[in-house]
Amino acid sequence: MKQLKSLLIAALLFAGASQTVSAQAKVSHINVQELMTNMPEMKAANTQLEKLGKTYDTEYETMVTEYQNKIKKYDAEANTVGEAVNKTREAEVQDMRARIQQYQQTATTELQKKQEEIVKPILEKARTAIQKVAKAKGYQYVLDSSTGSGVLLADGPDLLADVKKELGF
Repeated sequence: MKQLKSLLIAALLFAGASQTVSAQAKVSHINVQELMTNMPEMKAANTQLEKLGKTYDTEYETMVTEYQNKIKKYDAEANTVGEAVNKTREAEVQDMRARIQQYQQTATTELQKKQEEIVKPILEKARTAIQKVAKAKGYQYVLDSSTGSGVLLADGPDLLADVKKELGF
C-alpha cells in the first residue's frame, strides 16, 4: 500500500513537472509594419492609391477654383444687378459650397474604402506567411513589434528575414 501511494505521488509530480515544461511557450516577434512597407504588392498599392488621390485632388481644386471665380465675379457685379439676382447668386454660391464639401467627404470615404480593399489581401498574405514560418520554426506566439503595438521588449528571435524569404523578396 505504501509503495502504491509513493508511486501515485511520483506520477502526480511527474505529470505536474511535464506540464510546467510544456507551459513554456516559444515566442518570437516581427515588425509587421516594416514587412508590409517592403512588400512589392504594397508598393504597387501605394502607387495606385496616390494616383487615385491625385485624381480626387485635381477635381477638388477645379471645383474650388470655379467657386472662387464665381464669388469674385458676383462680388464685382453685386452693385450693378438687382437684389433678386444677388439672392439667386448667393443661393447658387451656397449650393456650390455644399457640393464641394460633399465631394470632399465622398472622395475621402471612397479613398479609405479603396485602401482597405487593396491592403486587406496583402495583409492576409503577410499573415499567412508569418504563420507558416512560425509553425515551421516551432513558435507558438508571434508578437508584432511595430511601433505602438504594445511590445515593450523584443529581445527574442525576429522572423522578419525569414518571412521576407518566404514571400520571395
